[in-house]
Amino acid sequence: MRPLFHPSIEEVTVEGILHALSDPVRVAMFADIAAQSCPQSCSNFLTVSDKAIPKSTLSQHFKILREAGLIRSERHGVELQNVPRCVELEKRFPGLIRAIVTAHTIQSADEAQAKMPAPRRAVKRAAPR
Repeated sequence: MRPLFHPSIEEVTVEGILHALSDPVRVAMFADIAAQSCPQSCSNFLTVSDKAIPKSTLSQHFKILREAGLIRSERHGVELQNVPRCVELEKRFPGLIRAIVTAHTIQSADEAQAKMPAPRRAVKRAAPR
């Protein structure tokens, strides 16, 4: 197997981060990885935002996140374990990752709220005369 490419933190750019997180599936994946306190397996993301993601597409998404410097992946048998590089990224670009993840969380909550059916209101009927 080929070794996984991880850029040094000095090679990570704002443009690369923004490009990697411009895809709604990738930003959802990264936000989930960043929120966890333990490494996340690739198979945890076969469904993202209620959408089934093919394994080949998922592999491409992880590659983009890894090569942008957002995650570090490590092989464990046939699985890849992924951890965020938030501490390193915070030192290089203070506040950037936190702002993006917070904005994604707000947007996701707004979208979930919009999908919920509007509550039915009781119809007042005129009293009979």
